[in-house]
Amino acid sequence: MTANITRRIQTLLLYRIRRTLFSSSPFSPIAIRRLPFLPLSYLQAPNPSFFHLSLSPLITLRYLNTLSSEDEGHGNQENLLQYETNEEIEPIDSWEEEEDEAEAKIGDGGDGGGVVLQNCPWGERALSLAREVLLQFGDGMELFSFKTTPRGYIYVRLDKLSNEYGCPSMEEIESYSREYKKRVDEVGALGEIPNDLALEVSSPGAERVLKVPDDLDRFKDMPMRVSYVEEVGPEKNGVFYVESVETESGSCAWRLADVKENRDPSAKGRPLSRKQKDWRLKLPYAMFKKVTLYLDY
Repeated sequence: MTANITRRIQTLLLYRIRRTLFSSSPFSPIAIRRLPFLPLSYLQAPNPSFFHLSLSPLITLRYLNTLSSEDEGHGNQENLLQYETNEEIEPIDSWEEEEDEAEAKIGDGGDGGGVVLQNCPWGERALSLAREVLLQFGDGMELFSFKTTPRGYIYVRLDKLSNEYGCPSMEEIESYSREYKKRVDEVGALGEIPNDLALEVSSPGAERVLKVPDDLDRFKDMPMRVSYVEEVGPEKNGVFYVESVETESGSCAWRLADVKENRDPSAKGRPLSRKQKDWRLKLPYAMFKKVTLYLDY
């Protein structure tokens, strides 16, 4: 049984760029995802490691990595089974990629940033490895979000501070992913974490939720979609530029962004009126329900 387990495909990653070859949008998240197992014939190939590039609207880079019993050695095979027999981890060949349909919010471990471990016993160790690898990229790269799931998924989103939109390049995503996968494999071989975890690494993307007031200065030159409430009335939303942030009073002011959504449909492309340009919205931080970057301009 041990021999069968150690011959299994250990990690299969899919580098997925959600944009066409000719798109220049900086908001296209670059992701690495686990794919289903390949047929046993791949394990019997002379060189089971392969690289495949599909030139299509969805660029796909696939990497296959296997571990043999000779690679692992006999001294730590008991540790290798430590997490594979844990009831909290599903067999890898029955996994399906998880999708979270919930609306993003601050601290959700996804588009809202933050760290969410969901009581995974190996979550803290996986997080420490992610942070350890991040040190190799200097102060310009941060962990935007990190999430683990009981089914054995690790979701990592990297934030590049020097980029206007916070998006690392494909090369940076790939480099980080290789290094992180290497460390996960090493620690998994010691039995400290499951050795068949699924990994996804991406940029925050366009749906990142901005923190008020922490992120406002960083993105002050970009229009933002703002959902807010006033003292009376329902929730409203608009497309604004941040005008000012007043730390002492705990409030911020906004002005209308000169985008199609804010223009008079009958104005035939003319810019905002003087009245619109002079309009301001000032509210306490707590009145803002959600702030994201606005793309359609």
